[in-house]
Amino acid sequence: MEPKQWYMEYKIHKNRPGLLGDIASLMGMLEINIITINGVEDRTRGMLLQTTDEEKIELLGKLLKKVDNITVNALREPKLVDILAVRHGRYIERDSDDEKTFRFTRDELGLLVDFLGELFKRDGNHVIGLRGMPRVGKTESIIAGSVCASKHWTFVSSTLLRQTVRSQLSEDEMNPNNLFIIDGIVSTIRSNDKHFALLQDIMAAPSTKVIEHPDIFIRESEYDYSIFDVIVELRNTPDEVISYEGLAEQYEGF
Repeated sequence: MEPKQWYMEYKIHKNRPGLLGDIASLMGMLEINIITINGVEDRTRGMLLQTTDEEKIELLGKLLKKVDNITVNALREPKLVDILAVRHGRYIERDSDDEKTFRFTRDELGLLVDFLGELFKRDGNHVIGLRGMPRVGKTESIIAGSVCASKHWTFVSSTLLRQTVRSQLSEDEMNPNNLFIIDGIVSTIRSNDKHFALLQDIMAAPSTKVIEHPDIFIRESEYDYSIFDVIVELRNTPDEVISYEGLAEQYEGF
């Protein structure tokens, strides 16, 4: 049987000397390997575990319930957010009303790039929306994530260096393994018929697309929010309001 990974997270109530050693010894006796371990936020520890025997994970959970100094918060197959929490030692904030929306600030760009890179590695038709004010680092994060995922990227529309509105792509660029970067304002407010026809082809292709300014893209096109698998919000500060008031009009003036 192939080894399988699990994510375990526990809250420490009393961090007595030798606590981690006792837990690690218990796992050793059960032949459960610790792949990665890290402190996650305050007095919480996360681990990635590996074993070929699922029953040993169930037994581990039952035994740890008897340990007075800790409370096990999670013992499950690892999600992407679990892997990144252990890797970076911090949680990704999620919207309480919309679980597919993830929030980052500029001081978390390393975490954001890693998060995007892991999303980009996945095969298939994925659409990611990226909200944020101008010059907050949206496009730079997408490119850095592409590098982490060893993906080629193609600008379908952009304002990174100068306004880009593509009306056709080469055969190499249309490779479904490429990552397509779309500026939702430029592609809808500044587009022409040829660009929009190209955009429709790309949206229908089995590839990963990242759409900046997804709310404007939805407002000005035939698509709706159901197309998005994940929406990422990037702010300069946690309390910054992402507002599009006046922003679309600026693009119209190009």
